[in-house]
Amino acid sequence: MAEIIDGNKIAKSIRSKVRLRVKTLSRPPGLAVIQLGQDPASTVYVNHKIKDCHRVNFHSEVHRLSENVSQNRVLELVDRLNNLQKIDGILLQMPTPDHIDGQAIIDTILPTKDVDGLSSANQGGLLIGRHQVTPCTPTGIIRLLDEIGLDIAGKKAVCIGRSTLVGKPVGLLLMERNATVTYCHSKTENLATETRQADILISAVGRPRMITSQMVKPDAVIIDVGINRVGQNLVGDVDFEAVEKIVSAITPVPGGVGPMTRAILLENTLRLAEPNIG
Repeated sequence: MAEIIDGNKIAKSIRSKVRLRVKTLSRPPGLAVIQLGQDPASTVYVNHKIKDCHRVNFHSEVHRLSENVSQNRVLELVDRLNNLQKIDGILLQMPTPDHIDGQAIIDTILPTKDVDGLSSANQGGLLIGRHQVTPCTPTGIIRLLDEIGLDIAGKKAVCIGRSTLVGKPVGLLLMERNATVTYCHSKTENLATETRQADILISAVGRPRMITSQMVKPDAVIIDVGINRVGQNLVGDVDFEAVEKIVSAITPVPGGVGPMTRAILLENTLRLAEPNIG
């Protein structure tokens, strides 16, 4: 049976280290979250992030604006937060309403306050290997691999999904660690042929249990980023019960990647804050 990679446990350790570091600073790091509209799932995610900030004694702010808010109004808010000394990190909660250009808003966040590493400037920095912070979910994935003692160098990694939020950046981070990376997506032919070659398989597509036991290599490490509601349950992209019997390690859903994303958000906020705090 596979080792179950406990994201909750690892995230708790990260929070403890952040909390200890905050005690040594002259002021608390500050995180501002912008939420547009009242999407229930987004509200839950934002509330969790603010709760995490309280756990580590950060200053935190939530700016909830109407679903019908104008692009200019959001840009004005970002400009104000860019100039607030007590705010070290700014996060735009996704998704945004259809009439809002979310990437344009993220690109107005100062690169030194872009806590999720998703601005064009910081994505470009990731591409050339010059970055201060990297996107939270991909960074959390790399930390999960480190925590189980996996030597990434030389491994064949397959990323299913090519979003700028997870798929593309996690591939770049894996290449930084000398993995050989293959990207798969909706146009990939013979997906199972690709996934069966993976020493590290990362799925971030949002299709419940699409990765079956016939699609994985024995002793592979499986990172399941998918969160899908099936009836009253949350399940991942991977058929967990079948796959865990043949692989070496696997993340559960929930309790795997999700807690790590939030823990890295705290760590990134701290990293952005430290140059500004005497």
